[in-house]
Parts: sequence; C-alpha cells; structure tokens
Amino acid sequence: MGNSSSMLTQYDIEEVQKHSNGAFTQQEIVSLYSRFCQLDRKNCGFIPSDEFLTIPEFALNPLSHTLLTMLDALNFKDFVAFLSVFSPRATLQHKIEFIFKVYDTDCNGKVTFRDILRVLKDMSGQFMPEKQMEEILTKVLEEAGYQKDSVLVLSDFMKILGDKGVKMEVDFHVD
Repeated sequence: MGNSSSMLTQYDIEEVQKHSNGAFTQQEIVSLYSRFCQLDRKNCGFIPSDEFLTIPEFALNPLSHTLLTMLDALNFKDFVAFLSVFSPRATLQHKIEFIFKVYDTDCNGKVTFRDILRVLKDMSGQFMPEKQMEEILTKVLEEAGYQKDSVLVLSDFMKILGDKGVKMEVDFHVD
C-alpha cells in the first residue's frame, strides 16, 4: 500500500477490512488511509510512534505515553486495526483485550497490582494521593474476588469486565 489514496486498491481495502474485523466500512477505510498518509510524513509506509503526538487529541490523552508503546512503526493495516477497538462495531472481547494490553505495561501477559496502579496514576495525575489510590484499588480487586497480590490474566479481565458493557467509542472523523 503506497502513500496516496489512489494507490489503495479494492483488494487492499478488503484485506484491511478483514484485518480490522469489519470495524470500518470501505469508505471509512479510504478516509483512514488519507489520514494515515498525512501522518506518514516521511512517505515510508509506516508511522513512527512519535508522530502520534502530533495529533492534539492523542497528545492530550493521559495514557498517550503508555499507548505509544503499542504504536511503534504502524503500517496502514495495523493503524486501522489499532483504531478499530474504538469503533462502535468492535466486539466487547476486542475492547477488553485492548484494555488488558494497556494495563499489561511490560507485555508479559500478566497484570499486577502495580501495573494497574501505574495506569491509574497516569490517568489521575496528582489529583489523588497514591495511598488513597492503593486503598481504592485494593477494595475494587477484593470486590471482584481478587487480592492485592493477585496476578490477573486476560481471562480475569474478561470475567471482571465482560458483563459491564464496556463502552470505548471515540468520535474521530474519517471523512
């Protein structure tokens, strides 16, 4: 896939649509390709993670630096797959898998109390003392049937969030 929308073939569009589990229509994929090309300033077919910081909405996100670890050198297919989790057409399982990856900061397939606390600190900044965050997190884990020293895996996240109706829709314009 080249760097102009004229180089995006019908086959490419269909492949990307499959890769993103049907989260986007073909027209949305064409629009996303146009945006991808704008972000691919070096015309190399991928977007370095630091380019995402040029998107104001991304740069202002308190988790932007955590998300950057998931975004290094995305090609177009992976760019669309990453965005697909925020689509209203994304499955609950897909959204929970994404949330798990955000909390699994060391990418070892496990989430500890410290991992969750680190993400919570990023999201809340200095608005809450760490001791208070720890107390709240301990209570939340206990209410879900886990302890402070529990190690959570993806199936635990599925169990905890699976019936909560997680909503992760983001308005981003693809036209």
